[in-house]
Amino acid sequence: MELEDVAKALKELGHPTRLAVYKHLVKAGYDGLPVGRLQEELAIPGSTLSHHISGLVSAGLICQQRDGRVLYCVPQYEVLDAVIGFLRDECCSASSKTEYPSE
Repeated sequence: MELEDVAKALKELGHPTRLAVYKHLVKAGYDGLPVGRLQEELAIPGSTLSHHISGLVSAGLICQQRDGRVLYCVPQYEVLDAVIGFLRDECCSASSKTEYPSE
């Protein structure tokens, strides 16, 4: 996973509401949850939830799948694994020499 992709994922997970949404979805399992149920369980207004879901989708952390009239949010565990793997391999190893972009 590229540095920019990991940074985007971590940025999206750095917001308390998005982290709560993501945590809820990861715990729900591979089938995800319908948006309406997620909204109900987390007590988040629809427009606010939509905004936060959009950020998680753009980072590749979740995807949305439609089943008839129901829209599901599904966690992308392979992306979570890639972010964790990047942190473990690139940040925790004494021999890692990641180059960082200059500002």
